[in-house]
Amino acid sequence: MADSNGSLKGVKVLDLSRILAGPTCTQLLGDLGASVIKIENPGTGGDDTRQWGPPYVADAEGNTTDLSAYFMSANRNKKSVAIDITTSEGQSEIKRLAAHADILIENFKPGGLAKYGLDYKSLAQELPGLVYCSISGYGQTGPNSSKPGYDLMAQGYGGIMSLTGDPDGAPMKVGVGIADVMCGMYAAVGILAALRHRDLTGEGQQIDLALVDAQIAWLINEGVNYLTSGNVPQRRGNGHPNIVPYDVYETADGHVILAVGNDSQFKRFCDFIGQSELADDPRFATNPARLEHRDALNAVLRPALKKHETTTVIAELETRKVPVGPVQSLDQVFATDQVAARQMQISMQAQPGEVQLIGNPLNLSRTPVTYRNAPPVFGADTEAVLNVENPFED
Repeated sequence: MADSNGSLKGVKVLDLSRILAGPTCTQLLGDLGASVIKIENPGTGGDDTRQWGPPYVADAEGNTTDLSAYFMSANRNKKSVAIDITTSEGQSEIKRLAAHADILIENFKPGGLAKYGLDYKSLAQELPGLVYCSISGYGQTGPNSSKPGYDLMAQGYGGIMSLTGDPDGAPMKVGVGIADVMCGMYAAVGILAALRHRDLTGEGQQIDLALVDAQIAWLINEGVNYLTSGNVPQRRGNGHPNIVPYDVYETADGHVILAVGNDSQFKRFCDFIGQSELADDPRFATNPARLEHRDALNAVLRPALKKHETTTVIAELETRKVPVGPVQSLDQVFATDQVAARQMQISMQAQPGEVQLIGNPLNLSRTPVTYRNAPPVFGADTEAVLNVENPFED
């Protein structure tokens, strides 16, 4: 029988982060069963992203709340507690909560919490078992450590923008805050590793994680392509640096994604477009050859595919077991039976009313994720958390 409480049931997280990287991490931990208390600044109205709208959730009277869609994307399964950490009273409250916590996560500038006595060095003296995760733009060390960090700047500094966009166009960021999101994912992995170490030894530690470091880490093949060859990669639009044809192609009524991963798939693809001879052409017979003659091959493929409607291309290539797929808008994505089957859209009952959220992609057979608390309005749990002996109790 599956455990509905989640694999992290009993783990207590004190979340001093805001915007996206830290909240993405703590939402993930919360989905896995951890109890998360989110600290928000009463002087600013809470997490910056509460104001990053529209759209916002409206209450029953039609009034706008502070639940922006952006905020809700990374803040379910948390309690919102308003504390001013610049005051001695607020600092005492944070220290009391930290004494109950297993994990503290923050994304202040390096050194920013030291003046409040809430940095790792200060807290670790009394709480040696605390796992303390610090997220910043450039890390706790290095020549850029004092600089602020935002997703767009991380994408620019870390190189992904130089690889994204049309070959003749401007550098282009990814359409969502992917540097923040991936940093949050790395943070979750690091926290769980540190928690494992703490459980074995009783010893906590600090995790120093930078947006830019995480961005550089997920340059993956393009990064290692450069390190291996010394050649700076160029923007290729939707084209793949190491595989051809692997791109978006125009059809008679839209676009289709073609992802030919090997020579046998290419041969079957050529059969579909009625040009079987291409598979025997020395310029195209192997993937290295197709890479070398990318433009010549695309000059043949693009007009050939444009003769067919999208549904025809997909159906015919799927029959031939050639990887192919549509380019869907979000209304199409969330209308698919695949999304419904995988529960990637969920409904939760928030304080103002029902809200629609994106589901967690993790499917654990014994300890499934749970959706216990909808994203909270600012300060909703302040009294309930601060006035009890066990503040992390659900």
